[in-house]
Amino acid sequence: MDISQYKINNEPFYDAQSNEVELYTAAYAARLPVMVKGPTGCGKSRFVEHMAWKLGKPIITVSCNEDITASDLVGRYLLDANGTRWVDGPLTMAARYGAICYLDEIVEARQDTMVVIHALTDHRRELSLDKKGELIKAHPDFQLVISYNPGYQSLMKDLKQSTKQRFCALDFDYAAPEVESHILQVEGKVDAATADKLVKIGETARNLKGHGLDEGISTRLMVYAATLINQGITPIEACKMALVRPITDDADIRQTLDNAIEMIFG
Repeated sequence: MDISQYKINNEPFYDAQSNEVELYTAAYAARLPVMVKGPTGCGKSRFVEHMAWKLGKPIITVSCNEDITASDLVGRYLLDANGTRWVDGPLTMAARYGAICYLDEIVEARQDTMVVIHALTDHRRELSLDKKGELIKAHPDFQLVISYNPGYQSLMKDLKQSTKQRFCALDFDYAAPEVESHILQVEGKVDAATADKLVKIGETARNLKGHGLDEGISTRLMVYAATLINQGITPIEACKMALVRPITDDADIRQTLDNAIEMIFG
């Protein structure tokens, strides 16, 4: 099978926050599994895509959810005109042909499903296809990467220690103001002054986390606001649409954030 279709041809823009590029590069060189942790919309997926591009490796991404099964990851037999045929799942494809397999928001998947990754994340680097009676030894280029948001941790939604301790981990957070401003200028195509104001609004909302907001405004949403402004929408309306309305329905919190937007952009 040709997995070149999973290669990223154009560089995904990524502004490094610290030494995460060097750390990930070292982990990949040793083919160590990596866990990327951080809040929603802070750049976790973009970072992994950037690293796949930088290393010149194909990347197969799985957006995890509570309905995903082991068969969804590993593969299954399907019926066709000639009977049944085996179809590899994304994890099997990555292990068999040598890609980075990225399991995004892994805590959304059921814990019993995650057991299938264990043998791929220790010295064995193998995957057992029980239904097919095949044991795959992972390709030398294979690497497993997972991500999740620790802010959503609970007794029901967290990784077991038996899973966590199979990974190296990188902690992500929202970028420093000057870095975030640069991201908005590049991604949202707004000027520096507008980007700085958007960052200030983001900081205001993040200070409300735990005081009416479950999550602060993500960098992703600020890029949306910048994009709307670049499309000719007034900054105040763009901010209300992209930064406030998606994150809360609470009238008081909305009013507080709307007032902050009008003060900063007024």
